[in-house]
Amino acid sequence: MPVAEILAGIALVKSSVDFIKSNIDTCKDIGEIGGAIDGLLRGKDEVNKKQGKRGLGVREQFDTSHIARETIDAKLAAEQLQEVANMINLRFGPNTWKEILEERARRIAEQKESVRLAKIEKAKADKELWADVKAVLAVLGAIIGMIVCIAGAIYYSQ
Repeated sequence: MPVAEILAGIALVKSSVDFIKSNIDTCKDIGEIGGAIDGLLRGKDEVNKKQGKRGLGVREQFDTSHIARETIDAKLAAEQLQEVANMINLRFGPNTWKEILEERARRIAEQKESVRLAKIEKAKADKELWADVKAVLAVLGAIIGMIVCIAGAIYYSQ
């Protein structure tokens, strides 16, 4: 399975690069190839994530062909990424690729921060909910205790 995932990552890189190469000269703005750029970056991330990943079987961890495939795919992905960066910079200006990567990194960081804050809010809400549940149970316990005391007083007063 890991080999298939690595191949899927490199296939995504290759198909994205092919699309960008065939459309870079005819597109009017970067948005027309934005999906392919996203695919390229996701594919490269997949290849890099799978490279040297632990959790593989013992045979796969030490299999030279597996190691070579991971290494070469990572280098091919980096090479193709650089090729696309050069094409985009030539077509849209010298800092365009850098700006794309910076904006992507900023948005990823914002998303991670948003998820982190949402987890904190959820934990806080859960804590408040349990505090409310405990308060309700305490009130119910007190009411039941009072009822038992009153019933006992009535029973023993007769």
